[in-house]
Parts: sequence; C-alpha cells; structure tokens
Amino acid sequence: MHDIVLKGGMVVDGTGSPPFPADLAIDGDHIAALGRIPARAARRTIDVGGLLIAPGFVDMHTHSDLALLAQPTAEPKLMQGVVTEVIGQDGLSYAPVDDVTLPAIRTQISGWNGDPDGVDYNWRTAAQFLDRFHGKTSVNVAFLVPHGNVRMLVLGQEDRRPDAQELETMRGLVRQGMAEGAVGLSTGLSYTPASHADREELVALCEEVVPFSGFFAPHTRSYGKGVMAAYDEMFDVCERSGAALHLTHCQVSFSGNEGRASDLIERIDRASLTLDVTADSYCYIAGSTYLAAFLPTWAWHEGPNGVIDRLSDDACAERVRHELEEVGTSGFHGALIDWSTIRVGSVGSERNAACVGSTIQELAERRGVPPFEEARRLLIEENLNVNVLTFVGHEDNIRMIMRLPQHMAGSDGIMVGDLPHPRAWGTFARYLAHYARDEGLFRWEEVVRKMTSLPHRRLGQFDRGVLRPRMLADIVAFDPKLVRDTATYEHPKQHPEGIPYVLVNGVVVKDDGSHTGATPGRVLRSHAEVRS
Repeated sequence: MHDIVLKGGMVVDGTGSPPFPADLAIDGDHIAALGRIPARAARRTIDVGGLLIAPGFVDMHTHSDLALLAQPTAEPKLMQGVVTEVIGQDGLSYAPVDDVTLPAIRTQISGWNGDPDGVDYNWRTAAQFLDRFHGKTSVNVAFLVPHGNVRMLVLGQEDRRPDAQELETMRGLVRQGMAEGAVGLSTGLSYTPASHADREELVALCEEVVPFSGFFAPHTRSYGKGVMAAYDEMFDVCERSGAALHLTHCQVSFSGNEGRASDLIERIDRASLTLDVTADSYCYIAGSTYLAAFLPTWAWHEGPNGVIDRLSDDACAERVRHELEEVGTSGFHGALIDWSTIRVGSVGSERNAACVGSTIQELAERRGVPPFEEARRLLIEENLNVNVLTFVGHEDNIRMIMRLPQHMAGSDGIMVGDLPHPRAWGTFARYLAHYARDEGLFRWEEVVRKMTSLPHRRLGQFDRGVLRPRMLADIVAFDPKLVRDTATYEHPKQHPEGIPYVLVNGVVVKDDGSHTGATPGRVLRSHAEVRS
C-alpha cells in the first residue's frame, strides 16, 4: 500500500513535455508510481482533480539565510510552491566566519536579513551553518560560498590585491566550503569587500568550484552604467576558469538602459557556444537592497563602524553626497541617485518606523532637509539597518530575459520589515498567473521547467525536479484557473491563491491551503567526486 496517492490531476512532469492525466503515488520520500492507481492502494488519497501536478519549485536567489533559522516553516516561499531555496547569495552570508567578521557581516547585511532574536550564532564553518537547516526547515536548502566572506577573512576590508599566500588561503576557503556542501561560489561586485576584487582573483577562486561541478553566481559590478562590460567580465572569468556561469538576478536596469536586454541576450548566446551559461530573474520592476549599499566603496574601508564614522563627519558626508548625486557610485551602478525612486522598506527600530513606505525624497520634503541628509540620518540612527526598494527596472527588459531558454526563477526575496518587496511572497505565483496564463508568454510545461528541472540540473541535484518513479517527492499542485499572486507593493506579505498542496521529501507541508508545520527540508549538497 502506498503512503499517498494524488489522484485525478494533470501532470506537468518538469521535462518540458505537455501535461498529461495521471495519478501519482508516493512511498516515503520517493515517487513510487505514475499512471492509473486505485484509490484503495493508499493510506491517504488526495483528490487533485482540476489541478496541475508539478515538481516543487526552486528559488534560485534568496536571502533566507537567517529567516529560515528564525522562522523554519518558510511560509512566504512554501505557500507559493517553493520547496528549495538557494542561500549565500551576492557574496555575503553567515559562513564561513570568525569572531571578527561575523558581527561586521551581521551589521552590514541586516537590511537584507534583519538580526532576529533567538538565533545562536555559534557556527563558524559552512558545514556547521548547514547543519542548522537539515531536517529543521520546511524547505530544502542549497548554499553558495560567499566571496565577500572569504575575502574578509583573509584581507578584511582592504582595497588591494591578495599576495600569493593570501590568494592560496582564499582558494582553500572556497575549496573547504565546496567540500562541506556548497554547490557554487557567489560574489557581489558592487558590495564591499567583494567589489575590491580584480578579475585575476575571481578566476582563481572560480577554479576551485570546477572539481566539484559547482558554478559561479555573480552579482555583477553594474546593472546600470557599464552593464554590458560588467557581464562581459563574468563571461571572461568563466572562460578562463572553466567554471559554469549562472547570472543571478539577471537584469538590465536604470535610466538609459531601456530596451537593451537584446544586447545582453546576444552576448549570452555567443558565450553559450563555449560556456555553460544559465540565468535567473524576478518579475518586478523594483529591486531591493540595504540603503548603505549605495555608498562609495571608500566609505566601507573600515567596515560598518567606519561607515557610521564617515557619515557622522560633515566633510566626509559631503564627499559621499557629491559622489552619489553628481558623479555616480559603483554601489548605485554608476547612475546618479534619484531619491524619488528609493522607498524605505524596513528599519531596525521603532524610532523611524513611520518612515517605512515613503521615498527618501518624500521624507526629506516633510522634514525640510535635502534628501541626502535624510538618508544620512536614517543610516546613522538605525546603525545601517535600512532596507529599501529601488524602482529602476524596465518591463520590456524583464520580459526579454525571462524568455531565455536557460532562464530560471529567482525571487531575490527579502522578508524583513513592515513593507518589504512583494517578490518574496509572489514571484512564483506571478510567473504562473500573470506571465504564463494571462499574458501567454509561456505554456505550462515551459514555465514549470524553468522552476523545477532546469534549476535542479544547475544545482547538480539529479534526483529531483522531474515527476517520475524513484525521484524524490518534492511536489506542488496548483489550479491553472485560480492561481494568482496577491502580494503588492502596498501589501506585500500576502500569500498567493490557487496552490492548495505542497509536498517536500514526500511529506505534505501545505495541505488544502494550510501549512501543516512540518519541517522535512534537507540540505542539498553537491554529489560530485572531488580531486584528492
């Protein structure tokens, strides 16, 4: 007798094949059978008539590194059918660390992840960090070694090249992280300290992921001014290192880049002749990050405390303002900052809670001060814990990039604060409802493949992502007529509709629309043989 039978649905198996009618049986954590299965042959039969049955979705870009520890049920993602989250993004995460780097990283990226109570930060290595997730969350977790952590452990915040011994130490840290379970290497080249790295450093570190069949996931140096040169650099790094390339939160944004996605697609097509290139993106025009990320790199030379000191000094603050508003910084992708496009999504204290939901421009006008002075005040008073939304994207570029055959879905979801970006709650339902069903950009089998088998192949997980016997039972059932995202910029923390069932490793975690509280998630590690 089977444990569970999903009966009466249409199967979208993840391979790109059209939907077909079939029942699906589950024994333990595996799919046992696919076809016509008697209802009496199961301990539990779930009627999924009228629903599409697909492999569970993979979020290729998340900032759930702390959220999954503080809220292991992962409801923002699980409720939209996401069963796997890839953390360690943009070159900054919580492992590997030491006693010096951990508090600095916690402060620097608190605008991404908050700093939740009740988290015991007693890990130091990637292996120790990943042990916190296995069997303790509702979703599976895959991890990228963060380049910024590696650089900080060896060079601190110094803006210089590593010497030969330092570079070898950095290579060893990447190699150790891969051996401990990471699936690749991430970087954030507009964030310090990764922004200090030159191309030779990136090539050397990417070489360390190759023996593990890992991949390189760069946040490039720019998505605005110089965007194509930034992508060209990543193609060159992977050509020289031999690493597979995954262009995470792939975009062409900011004023002056309207309609330029076609230039990027041409470059990807050329690079794909010799490189293994994939990409992910979210389907919203706004981005989101921590406000201090926009500051010039020199302001970060002494870490977060140095940023506060420089902002508190009037002469230094004026230099920062000049570069932001009149020159352009790498943190704001070479563009001159337009404070009317920067909306506060969260702050770390109640002191400035009333600022959430307003743009920096609006806040400045209320207080009768220049916009930079308002941003400066917020950063100082909140100890840098300010998350913002940036309305700098272009819908035409977004649509062109998502049509790439090697494109996957990634929310880049940030879940902290009162008014975060809706993409953490809505990305996957939005792809299904708005772009596939309503706009007709994809057939069901196309959009499902982008969310399932394609990302699992990128992650090196060949026992997931396709519905067939002996594959692990990560499964989502959704109503093709009723599925829709409900999260908006005004009300972001709203779960989608029309996704009644989600199973993770054979366990029903979303049951008839409600979260069961189960935490069967696993850490998905590279299975590649490594060199001795």
